[in-house]
Amino acid sequence: MRVKGGTVTRARRKRIMKLAKGYTGSKHRLFKTAKDQVMKGGLYAFRDRKANKRNFRQLWITRINAGARMHGMSYSQLMHGLKLANIDLNRKMLADLAVNDMDAFKALVDQAKAALK
Repeated sequence: MRVKGGTVTRARRKRIMKLAKGYTGSKHRLFKTAKDQVMKGGLYAFRDRKANKRNFRQLWITRINAGARMHGMSYSQLMHGLKLANIDLNRKMLADLAVNDMDAFKALVDQAKAALK
């Protein structure tokens, strides 16, 4: 007996084609290639959400290191000194201070130096 696809198949295909909107060429026109590209796009999105977090942490560490070295300290010495001084600031905030508020960052560096001694 023949089984017709009907509304379920059409709905599934429409969902994939809607997700493929904006892709170029056959990747938004043909179901088979659109399905492949939507799957690949989902994999990229999942992977790069993790990579994005790594990239930002790397950027913050670079900025903190540059700010610390302007005051005669390395990044690792600064972080260790802040830990000893019980200053619990995350890297995002430290990087923001290093870029936008040098006076506050210098005060933190001084506290870290004092805690290391």
